[in-house]
Amino acid sequence: MDHYLDIRLRPDPDFPAEMLMGALYSKLHRALHDLNADDIGVSFPGHKTGVRARTPGDQLRLHAGQARLEQLMAISWFTGMRDHLMLEAIQPVPVEVRHRIIRRRQFNTGGASRAKRLAQRQGIEIEEAQRLMEKSAARQIALPFVQVSSRSSGQRFALFIEHGQPQSQPVAGRFNHYGLSSEATVPWF
Repeated sequence: MDHYLDIRLRPDPDFPAEMLMGALYSKLHRALHDLNADDIGVSFPGHKTGVRARTPGDQLRLHAGQARLEQLMAISWFTGMRDHLMLEAIQPVPVEVRHRIIRRRQFNTGGASRAKRLAQRQGIEIEEAQRLMEKSAARQIALPFVQVSSRSSGQRFALFIEHGQPQSQPVAGRFNHYGLSSEATVPWF
């Protein structure tokens, strides 16, 4: 966790930043899954919280050791998005930093059984019921999220991301294939 790499989205009048971040993050998830990586974390330095203001921002920061970041970037996991990205060089983490846990938060946004009941009550398809439930729940959640596709199930869903409180000491641990952890910290600067 002593190096990082910033990836910024280029402004595009045809595609909102949230859409591009979702596509980028889905590609990163597939790459982390393929590498079976549990030592690469992410953060969103420009994220905003609040029901109306929430956004992951236009910057994705990857955290790991230098060799691991080089290995990740060698597989060109962002193929097809290069025109939308500004990649910065892998750099050492600054000396004076805080640390944060960046974790996934899950909310009841329409599980399969609830969506099935709603679909039956309203006479609509289950996928439409899931979309309706997801929209309704998402309006009340203040955390930023990205729309991603699961590598294992293939389903699209809103992945809500919580940035924990900054702390002075790092905590070691493992990351999931979204680069998130409920125990390990990443440098925050």
